Amino acid sequence: MKKSFYFLGLALALAGCSQETSEYSETIATDNNSLEELNAQKAIYTQQIDSLSLKLETVNSAIASLGGSEKRALITAFNAKTTLFEHNIEVQANIKTRQNVMMYPEFAGRLIKLYVAEGQSVKKGALLAVIDDAGIQDQLEQMNLQLELAKTTFERTQRLWEQKIGSEMMFLEAQTRYKAAQKQVDQMTQQLARTKIYAPFNGIIDEIPAKLGSNLAPGVTPILRIVNLNSMYAEADVPETYLPNITKGSKATVTIPVLNQIQTTTIHQTGNFIAPSNRTFRVEATLENPEKLIKPNLNARLSVVDYINPEAIMVPLRVVRESANGTSYVFVLTQPEANYGYTTEKRIVKLGKSKSELIEVLSGISSGELIVDEGVSTLVADQKVKRILE
Repeated sequence: MKKSFYFLGLALALAGCSQETSEYSETIATDNNSLEELNAQKAIYTQQIDSLSLKLETVNSAIASLGGSEKRALITAFNAKTTLFEHNIEVQANIKTRQNVMMYPEFAGRLIKLYVAEGQSVKKGALLAVIDDAGIQDQLEQMNLQLELAKTTFERTQRLWEQKIGSEMMFLEAQTRYKAAQKQVDQMTQQLARTKIYAPFNGIIDEIPAKLGSNLAPGVTPILRIVNLNSMYAEADVPETYLPNITKGSKATVTIPVLNQIQTTTIHQTGNFIAPSNRTFRVEATLENPEKLIKPNLNARLSVVDYINPEAIMVPLRVVRESANGTSYVFVLTQPEANYGYTTEKRIVKLGKSKSELIEVLSGISSGELIVDEGVSTLVADQKVKRILE
């Protein structure tokens, strides 16, 4: 109905224009003499021009209201939707192994046998090296003979004592000599065992500083290093502000640049102590190392998930504007019209965490609403726009 009135007014205005133009032509053709008549005619023409200008404005307004010549800002938009959002923090990490031991002798002496080489794999309990026992083996054999004699004497005396033969003093002396001999043999056996170096766990011989024939000092001279590359982990210091959000089992990713390797893992241990020097706590993430490429002390980056929102609304950072008072807002498309016409609505939003080029919107918009993307920088509230489909 509204369109019909607009077209009717347009037709009447054009008809009036045609009639008046005809009258002007007749008047110009017949009037040709006095100045007064010409001035009077000029006044009439001026009045008619003003009248036509008003009618033309009415026609233009009618056309504009119908969208025939209205200029609208061209924009693109996207539908807001919920998605799983995981926020990560990234810190520098160091690769370590739980089994990395430099072995030192417990017995002073000369290194006389070395059964392994650098890079060799060994099993737990394997004999690795032997130190000269300085005659301990001979002494032990002698003590074993004395032990056998003391044992025989004690057993004989015990049988006699049970038969009420002999004195109690003889029995106790034999018993004491037997126990003393047994203790000496045990001590010497332990001493002899210290001359042999065994593998404490499965691993690889990483280095052998000691040389055959060199003299070794207990706890001072290193013999060899054994490393287990199957027990690797990444260790990092995390700022204390993340303490409530990072726990055992948190999802993590370890990146080792030199190996061009990325592993998805979990945090298997968090520290219970805050370092006073840098206000951080320690975290560890287990690593798989089937090809033995990962080595202790490699540099790495540890990325840990510290926040999860299963139904987050994420928008590009570029669509979020900020007012002079620091309030964040986006433009939402409302009042849909024909030919993808819309009206903009300035919507205040509360923002959450960001990741890459996206930021979480905690409140202000709902899933399914159209958010202005390209063209947002020049928009104002309640502006008529036209959406371009991508």
